[in-house]
Amino acid sequence: MSIPGDVVATHTEDSVVEDATAPRDLQAGRSPLRIAAERIRKDRVAMVCLAIVTIFVLVAIFAGTLANLFNVDLRVGRPAEQLDFLGDGMPLNGPPNYGFDPEHPFGVAPKTANDNLAYWLYGCRTSLIIASSATLFATIIGVLMGLVAGFAGGMVDRVISFVIDLFLTLPFLLMALIIAPIITSRFSSDPSYPTIQKFGLVAVLVFFGWMAVARLVRGETMSLREREFIQASRVIGMPTRRILFKELLPNLVAPIVVAVSLMLPAFIAAEAGLAYLGIGVTQGASWGQTILQASPYFEKYPLYLWQPLLGIVILVVALNLLGDAIRDAVDPKTRR
Repeated sequence: MSIPGDVVATHTEDSVVEDATAPRDLQAGRSPLRIAAERIRKDRVAMVCLAIVTIFVLVAIFAGTLANLFNVDLRVGRPAEQLDFLGDGMPLNGPPNYGFDPEHPFGVAPKTANDNLAYWLYGCRTSLIIASSATLFATIIGVLMGLVAGFAGGMVDRVISFVIDLFLTLPFLLMALIIAPIITSRFSSDPSYPTIQKFGLVAVLVFFGWMAVARLVRGETMSLREREFIQASRVIGMPTRRILFKELLPNLVAPIVVAVSLMLPAFIAAEAGLAYLGIGVTQGASWGQTILQASPYFEKYPLYLWQPLLGIVILVVALNLLGDAIRDAVDPKTRR
């Protein structure tokens, strides 16, 4: 009787071992980034937001092609026959007083007859280019400053931390109000003033946007520099630059990705807000400028205001939700 019992016990134990080791081997073959990607792929909200962001990115990239496809452009000073100057400059075709106009799917602007669809498409490109450029440069500066401060410590850390705290005390909006008139007065007569204006706005956003990334990277670096693999790298005489960029930086990818995913929508909203205040992009297509021009017509022509406003809201909300999903996916403590 004992022999069959032993056989059953042995069989049961072997089956338990096989069941326990099978998923463990599968888990061991996946990198942390692959695990995070699988988590995001299973998150329906994240996938919907990713699809929305992808659509906006494609619109920004192919804004000119889409404008040609709909036969619209950024021309200024269209024929006066398109506007009713006796009725506050409202368009004679399409909204707000008429039905859908196939020649101008989003309608035309009062008093100027500029095509709203063309300005929406190119405004999307302007917002994403400025926000993406500012995010890229702010991330580079923040990562470099955080790495140096967290790894060096001592006086270097105190100096960089003081600079970070100093920049954090400067009010962003007030400084933008001060810097914008200086750029306007200095380069207003330059033929490339619209381009200079965009570069100036990117510089302002970078100037006041790198501190959060620097603080995050500094804290993570200070916790990693005492780990065994960093101590071993120091003992074998590995150069500091290699330790920073080959050993530390790969372990900081997750928090940096999260910071970037949350910084990008903030810069999009900031660009639109500054343009609305008249200190951002004031020449050329911009969602913020369109909102500023459409504000007086909110009661008579609400669609003129809602088009750029919905573009900003949908893009910013999608990026924020996607950023939250990425943060949860790369967090090893999160279980889904």
